[in-house]
Amino acid sequence: MNKKIIIIALALALPLTVAAAPGEKGDFEGHHGNRIEHMAKNLDLNAEQKSKVEVIFKEQHEKLKAIHEETRARLQEVLTKEQMTKMDEMKKQRHEQWQKKHQENQKAPEEKK
Repeated sequence: MNKKIIIIALALALPLTVAAAPGEKGDFEGHHGNRIEHMAKNLDLNAEQKSKVEVIFKEQHEKLKAIHEETRARLQEVLTKEQMTKMDEMKKQRHEQWQKKHQENQKAPEEKK
């Protein structure tokens, strides 16, 4: 039963963690700024469109952050301190794996040049 709860909790929490994780510059603007610039370039956005896209990303970031915080609070009500610590460690390991893979993927296009 406890394993099922932890698995469900991780399944719910990990995608939020990745979505809410800071970008390369370590902040919201860095991650989404790069994304917005990429969209602006590839979609030929005008200034008004770019501004509206920035607002959308900012709003979504805040919503995801709130969901993440609520999920964590609810998990703390269910899991023991030891389980929360273990879950945090698992989340940290998963994030490190994601970062490593992300860095490798960024190096691959550079090597092709």
